[in-house]
Amino acid sequence: MHRRNFIAASAAAAAGLGPLSFPALGAENGVSDSEIVLGHTGILSGPLGVPVKVVMAGAGLAFDAVNAQGGLSGRKIRVVSLDDELKPEKALANYEKLLAEHRVFAFFGCVGSGTTAAGAKVVNQSGAPTVGGYAVSDSAREKMGSAGYFVRATFAREAQALVQHLTTIGVSRIAVAYLDNPGGAEVAKLVEAALDTLKLKPEAAVAVKGDGTTNEASGKALAESKAQAVIMYLGGGIGGEVMKAAWAAGGRQMYYGMSIVPGDVTAKLVGDKTSGLAISQIVPYLWSEVDATAREFRQLAERAKVDLGYLSYEGYVNALVMIEGLRRTGRDLTRAKLHAALKAMKLRIGGMEIDFTGASNTGSRFIEMVRVTKEGKFIR
Repeated sequence: MHRRNFIAASAAAAAGLGPLSFPALGAENGVSDSEIVLGHTGILSGPLGVPVKVVMAGAGLAFDAVNAQGGLSGRKIRVVSLDDELKPEKALANYEKLLAEHRVFAFFGCVGSGTTAAGAKVVNQSGAPTVGGYAVSDSAREKMGSAGYFVRATFAREAQALVQHLTTIGVSRIAVAYLDNPGGAEVAKLVEAALDTLKLKPEAAVAVKGDGTTNEASGKALAESKAQAVIMYLGGGIGGEVMKAAWAAGGRQMYYGMSIVPGDVTAKLVGDKTSGLAISQIVPYLWSEVDATAREFRQLAERAKVDLGYLSYEGYVNALVMIEGLRRTGRDLTRAKLHAALKAMKLRIGGMEIDFTGASNTGSRFIEMVRVTKEGKFIR
């Protein structure tokens, strides 16, 4: 992957790191005459690390494009990324390390629910904005509060859209398969709440380990349920493996993925049966021939050999929001001024309305249902 600005580094915090003290907002870390340093913490290893790397590679395309034109007010953007293995204690250490050692100006694209919640206090104390998180639960967004600017629609909205779609086409027996972590458990509750509004209950709620060790058992449990359809909150290749295990156990359910389910990866795993998979997407259709943002993204991705898909496009869109916030702040770059620019932001990217001017720290409500072909292509 071509991503000059995506720098992988160790997640371990410095031994014995004591309480942090942060600089006054008038003398910002992470800003020099020549560059702006952004910090990122997320899982970069194991099955769940694969999609995160793709998201960040997409973001790198936008940052590289700006840097190639001389940067913003003469400053180039650099991203320092640390692996937290999706462990809250490691994420907290990473947030502290990014602030104290790497002296980042703001955070970008940080991953996970428990990990984001763990870093919320430190981020708020620092005054640093965090923009464009990935796979962050609605409750973790609330904990991040005014420090966070989350682009993608909430998981509550995704759950409502999926349940509404299924019940509209006559499907009422619905199960949910979710990652066995705090964010996954919360999403399962959101699906249950969406069903409850229609006086329905999930046929099964199956927790799936992120390391893949429960794929077979999870698939068997889904196969044995009476569900007509399964809503999946499963990242990386886990969803595809669970689908295969369910079919092997005699299951015949339809599968509907939330946006963290990578359709292209799933297609490689399940082959011809992929055509039954639909996914709720939180960024617009990137193969549009009429949208200039989508065309530019495809050109950059193909040139840099970055995976062309919704994950990389989400990273690209998030980076465009970050870049626009920095651009609107101007040359006199402080965290307080970046907050003000983001809080006043209304913009349209590729047919997607983003608005941070209200009470919510989530900018978009965009949801679109697409089907996945056996070749890993997407059809609206």
